[in-house]
Amino acid sequence: MLRVTLHETSDSVTVQFEGKLVGPWVQEAEGCWRRCLAERPNIVRRFDLKGVTMIDAAGKAFLTAAHAQGTTLISSGCLMRAVVAEITGDPFFGSKGG
Repeated sequence: MLRVTLHETSDSVTVQFEGKLVGPWVQEAEGCWRRCLAERPNIVRRFDLKGVTMIDAAGKAFLTAAHAQGTTLISSGCLMRAVVAEITGDPFFGSKGG
């Protein structure tokens, strides 16, 4: 199960993910993200991953693609900090608190 919550301001959108970013939930997350990009393409974009408890290869690929498009990844906890550090190429990312 994955819960997706949008937090929008006039110049940014933060997509908060909670739960498992795996399997069919990745497709749901991608769909939500694509709609958000289509509606507001020129805003600051962030993914809040602090509530993600599990991620699979498809979830990681989704986050990697979003990061390559300029999305900031916010994480906490060992698992997500390690995943985000790998995606961003910053081995110290996790110690900065995202």
